[in-house]
Amino acid sequence: MSGKGAQELLDDLPPISYVWRTPVRRPRVSESDIPDPVAPHRVTPAMRARLERIVGRAPEVMVKITGRTKDAGHLQSHLEYIMRNGELTAETEQGSLMRGREGLRDLQSRWTDDTVLDDKRRRDGTVSVNIILSMPPGTDPIAVKDAVRAFAIETFGANHDYVFVQHLDDKHPHVHLTVRSQGYDGKRLNPRKADLATWRERFAQELRVRGVAAEATPRRTRGKVRKHDKGTVVALRRRGVVPDTDKGARDDVVRAAKGGSSAARPWEAKARERQVKIRAQYLAHAKDLERTGNGSDRALATKVREFVAKMPDPETRREHLLRELAAAAQRKRTDPARGEGKREPGKPRGER
Repeated sequence: MSGKGAQELLDDLPPISYVWRTPVRRPRVSESDIPDPVAPHRVTPAMRARLERIVGRAPEVMVKITGRTKDAGHLQSHLEYIMRNGELTAETEQGSLMRGREGLRDLQSRWTDDTVLDDKRRRDGTVSVNIILSMPPGTDPIAVKDAVRAFAIETFGANHDYVFVQHLDDKHPHVHLTVRSQGYDGKRLNPRKADLATWRERFAQELRVRGVAAEATPRRTRGKVRKHDKGTVVALRRRGVVPDTDKGARDDVVRAAKGGSSAARPWEAKARERQVKIRAQYLAHAKDLERTGNGSDRALATKVREFVAKMPDPETRREHLLRELAAAAQRKRTDPARGEGKREPGKPRGER
């Protein structure tokens, strides 16, 4: 990029929080998004703390909606699963502990009985929204459970019944949180992407309060543009099975390449443009930190530059497959061993 072009980009840079903001509007503004009222481009203490966590690669929290229950039988099956048929203890919004199959039945019957009395509920309306909150292996499971409890109280305690159960039979310490859809105010829980972004930030904050390093940033903050694969897809790959999604994606790329339509898509160009701005923003604030003359600021600036240098190429899934196919074709052209033993079509074996 020319010097003039680089300067124009810097002049047009958005606030530092652009690097970690999600693409959707959130119902709650984070403290690290609020600019300095006197100098909007200055790094506030909250922004600096978040920037330090990002470049220090603090573990990312996971908050995921795993499904919704539709009726009494569906709810019963879900509760039996998360409570392991009554072997695990569940905790409710009132702090009550539900143990054994009797506690499981009591909770299930209370929620479904109330549902029958709800004359505003649609026939296909949900009984509960099922959420999983998880952290990477090695995280203190007690801190995770305490953070989920605090998160649930703040997020749902004022308007929804809920129950949560911690599972420790997996390398990732996680908690299953089941929230009753019908609120006390008559409104139904219907979370959107913006809500999930806020929930992730809130869960990460509760973990940090308990001494656990945690962050909740979108993929683009870390230089990634490809979505995470679903768990079922990952499981199939581990077993050596090629998922249908992989086959379909590869077939689409091959057809496009053969048809001469492998040029970049508009959204891919936008993703790369966004990454250019994000990386320029990181580097611009590294310069600002270096100008302070403070030793800790200079150390953070160095970490920021290293972080940017190690960010991956912003590659979409389609671009990744195109690159793989091009590399495979190149290997076939340059490796003579791949051509040995081949015969011309129509000729008998052994005849060249």
